[in-house]
Amino acid sequence: MTENPQPGEEQSSAERAETGLTAKGPGAAEPVVTGRERQGMFGVHGTGDTSGYGGVRLPAYSPAPAERPYGGWFDQFADEFYAALAERKIPAEAILQTTVDRGEITFYVAREHLPAIAKTLRDDGGLRFELLSSVSGVDYGVDVPQRLHAVYHFTSLTYRRRIRLEVTLDVEDAHVPSLVETYPTADWQERETWDMFGIVFDGHPALTRILMPDDWDGHPQRKDYPLGGIPVEYKGAEIPPPDQRRSYS
Repeated sequence: MTENPQPGEEQSSAERAETGLTAKGPGAAEPVVTGRERQGMFGVHGTGDTSGYGGVRLPAYSPAPAERPYGGWFDQFADEFYAALAERKIPAEAILQTTVDRGEITFYVAREHLPAIAKTLRDDGGLRFELLSSVSGVDYGVDVPQRLHAVYHFTSLTYRRRIRLEVTLDVEDAHVPSLVETYPTADWQERETWDMFGIVFDGHPALTRILMPDDWDGHPQRKDYPLGGIPVEYKGAEIPPPDQRRSYS
């Protein structure tokens, strides 16, 4: 029997501690809600209905906060990361929480510090995250505080490392600073995240829809967005809701 790989190594599944970094004091963000991991598609237990029409409601899944040691290269990176932030007078409280899960490390950051943290990741010689490879969104549903997450994947081509930053947002105040000025690759990805989730990237040079028509109402990947019954104008037809669709099997 082979030993399990360590966190940070390929195909690893990192251990999760019960407690970890949390924000304290005025303006502290709501904690990320954890729960049972969803069962998906093939091999599903119980019902396979994920449309919401069957009344299936599972807790949102997110890894629990981690505490030192993280394992692998994560601890060395965290030391260098916090040192670089301190050098630029970015408070340690800008990092609200850290998680380690499935061999990946995620830093939850306060949105007002996101641009400065991104510049630090890019410009510091010990970090050198030259590429922002992905900007995306997640909606954890109405039962989760700060249900909208803006998710950023950074890659260091020099040191062959990948990390993730996340910013948690309220639906009523879904604003986060744009990173286009620091990472031009964020341009269309921020537009798509706005289009699908309604997250507003303040300072973006042209935050318009990129997938849906300009006059489209709503953001299709929100959990509260209707899943069917939307008229298809060019065919004069209608997409039926999931509980009314025919089965062809």
